[in-house]
Amino acid sequence: METPKVYELTLVNSRKSFYGKCRVIDDWVTAKLQSYSTIVAEFDHGTNKMKVNGRYSMTTASHINSFLVHFWFDTATKNQIETRNNAK
Repeated sequence: METPKVYELTLVNSRKSFYGKCRVIDDWVTAKLQSYSTIVAEFDHGTNKMKVNGRYSMTTASHINSFLVHFWFDTATKNQIETRNNAK
């Protein structure tokens, strides 16, 4: 099995950088978003489905939005992210 690719996420807002607090761990099956030390979202390459785990701060919601855009999903507000999670 290949080593997962780990990289810092590109920003979608006016900030200069996430300063290493937001990265993607991609093993070519699932890409996981790590915000600080927590996996907060996952993208399944096979099904093209996005899963956001739990409720988060505004900063982590910004990380999640960058992750959504990275995989061609629309951005969402923190409330929309939380509503989608609670609907599962």
